[in-house]
Amino acid sequence: MKKPDNIAGYIATFPAEVQKLLQQIRTAIQEAAPDAAEVISYGMPAFKLNGILIYFAAHTNHIGLYPTGSGIAHFKNEFSRYKISKGTVQIPLHQPPPLELITKIVQFRVAENLQKVKNKKG
Repeated sequence: MKKPDNIAGYIATFPAEVQKLLQQIRTAIQEAAPDAAEVISYGMPAFKLNGILIYFAAHTNHIGLYPTGSGIAHFKNEFSRYKISKGTVQIPLHQPPPLELITKIVQFRVAENLQKVKNKKG
């Protein structure tokens, strides 16, 4: 099977109930970062704005959010009900995605990436 080359194609490869969750996450990210570009990177949906903001991907029992290490560290206390690691948050498929939290993470990552660009320009 050919790997999808866009987020819509990626989402379409999953069962309807998982597609709904993935689309909710995609919409939350789009609304939080309307200028970000949608890409497939490392086989996963991602959004880029002056660098990667966040990845997400469906797995057998969860949806993984990958907001980079800084996104995890900054919001660590808000992830207490999820399994987390240094760069991943696992949202069980039987739970609704934390859309408000995803919005805050993406807004944080946008500001972080913009600051990096500003720092490089000096």
